[in-house]
Amino acid sequence: MFRSMFPGDIFAQMDRIQRELQQTLDLEPSIRGVARGSFPALNLGSTPQSIEVYVFMPGLDPASIDVQLEHGVLTIAGERADDLSAQGERATVQINERFAGRFKRVINLPEQIDPEAVNAAYRDGVLHVSVARRQSAQPRQISVH
Repeated sequence: MFRSMFPGDIFAQMDRIQRELQQTLDLEPSIRGVARGSFPALNLGSTPQSIEVYVFMPGLDPASIDVQLEHGVLTIAGERADDLSAQGERATVQINERFAGRFKRVINLPEQIDPEAVNAAYRDGVLHVSVARRQSAQPRQISVH
């Protein structure tokens, strides 16, 4: 009787839909410090001399990446093309887990940065942005006489 009322395995489909909704709506920070599903993923750290940002975005053309620093706010934006859509009607999508479309990550940096000393390099799918701290903000050893 239940087979005719529920085509296929409806409970498995409902479970899948519930998991997808939880993943989509889960905006609480994870142990990694960012909302799950954020693209691109990034690591942020600091040294006494600089703030170091590593942004993981494989498969992008470096010319399509826009990096801006304004009033202590670092903005990284760009766009990743949808490879499957480019195939046209030749491809039937079965699973598509790779992010495609426009993205933007915004990072508030501490006040003691030097906006004139910023370097950005993209290599092997990782964008590395290094923002130097002002000389006056760097720790220094003070000798006692």
